[in-house]
This record gives sequence, C-alpha cells and structure tokens, in this order.
Amino acid sequence: MDFFNDEHVAAAKDLLYKMADDQLIIGHRNSEWTGLGPILEEDIAFSSMAQDKLGQSEHLYNLLHELGEADADTVAFTRNANQFHSCHLVELPIGEYDFSLVRHFLFDMAEFIRFEMLVNSSYENLALIARKFKGEIKYHTMHANTWVQQLAKGNEESKARMQSALNETWPLALGIFEEGKYDKVLKEAGIFEGEAALRDAWLAQVTPLLEKAGLSIPQNAEPVYGGRYGNHTDHLQPLLDEMTEVYSIDPTADW
Repeated sequence: MDFFNDEHVAAAKDLLYKMADDQLIIGHRNSEWTGLGPILEEDIAFSSMAQDKLGQSEHLYNLLHELGEADADTVAFTRNANQFHSCHLVELPIGEYDFSLVRHFLFDMAEFIRFEMLVNSSYENLALIARKFKGEIKYHTMHANTWVQQLAKGNEESKARMQSALNETWPLALGIFEEGKYDKVLKEAGIFEGEAALRDAWLAQVTPLLEKAGLSIPQNAEPVYGGRYGNHTDHLQPLLDEMTEVYSIDPTADW
C-alpha cells in the first residue's frame, strides 16, 4: 500500500464503497427470492448467488477497513441511505421474476468485466480479491444468460415480458457506470481503468447476447444516475431498516 498517496487512498475508497455497496444491496434483494422462486432449482440458485454477493461485499468492506474505515459490520449496518454509493439498479424491489432475472444478467455481466479489469490492478490487495471471485461471478453470468436465452426464445408472452423487463432495467443498468470524481486518478494510478471503459466493454458483451436472444436494446435511453453520490430512490432506506434490524438491537452481540 505504500505506493498510494492520499489522493490514491481516497480514490480507492470511492471505488471500494460503490463495489461493496452494490454487492451488499443486490445480495439482500436476491435473497428475497428464497422460498419464492418459480421452480425449486431457481429458488436455490438465487439464494446461493445472494450469499456469494454478501461474501464478496464483506471482503471489499475489509479492504476499506485496511484503509482506515470502520470494520465491515459497522460500515454495512450503520449507514443511512444517503451514505451509500450503490447504483439505483440494485436497490429496487425484486418485482416479478423477469425483472430480477434481467437485472441479474445486466448487473453480473458488468461485475464480471469489472473484476476481470481489476485482476491486474496496481492495488494488489484488490487484485487478489478480483482473482478470487472472478470465477464465482462467471458462473453467475452463465446462469443469467442461460435463462435470458431460454425465456426470451420461449412463447410470445415470455418474450414480451423479457423485452419489457429489459426496457425497464436498461436505463438503470447504465447508471452502474456513473463516473466518480476519482476516475482519472484511478486510471493514472493503474488501480482501475474507469467507468467509461467498463461501460464500453459491457456494451460489447451484452449487446450480442441480447440480440441472440431476440431482444431489442432500448434506444436513446437516459442513464439513471445519482446513486454513486448518495441520491437514491425511496426503496433503499426501508431495505436498510429491514436488513439492519437485528444488528441494531445489540451491535456488540456475539453470534
């Protein structure tokens, strides 16, 4: 870590917060499918992937702790919505299965590419985590793509529902790539190539997969920004209240 100056540390923290917060919130949202999946296999799959996300977020919060932030539990469970850096896509309720599935596809494709880019980061501790979890996230993308292809190529109703879900989630997904104030610093320091590079790589990968499924990319969609700077929908704070309820009773309890 001695190659970092103060600005590099601030830039790394900003990157880690948005990554960890995304993982934490989508993990909790996906866990809401437990017991509700359309088939037992999917019930188990979404529960398992949700657990993976929570584990990934903990590792990222631990890196923040190494950089001087509070411990993982404190950071995850004591902040209000305006202190979170998550994008709007992850915080919306699970809705119907088509919405959650398309959100899963768009988000995990972005996360897989992000982790691929971070494998060679000059921030070695983050690069180690990227190497550790890249394979895990790859399986998430394979799961998502398999179901997107099957349902989009199903009957008339299933294709229409998948297209509708894509129309709804696409502007939100573009919000994943909201540029932060440290993007230039991250790139110059070799920590991360930046959100614009990630967005371009994501578009190059998801576009042919969606077209293969027979779905149309929404044109002229305006990205939904704000989440990276603490501006969120009304859905996030109630979710935080729910997921921190037990911790709030006694933060010092041993489990």
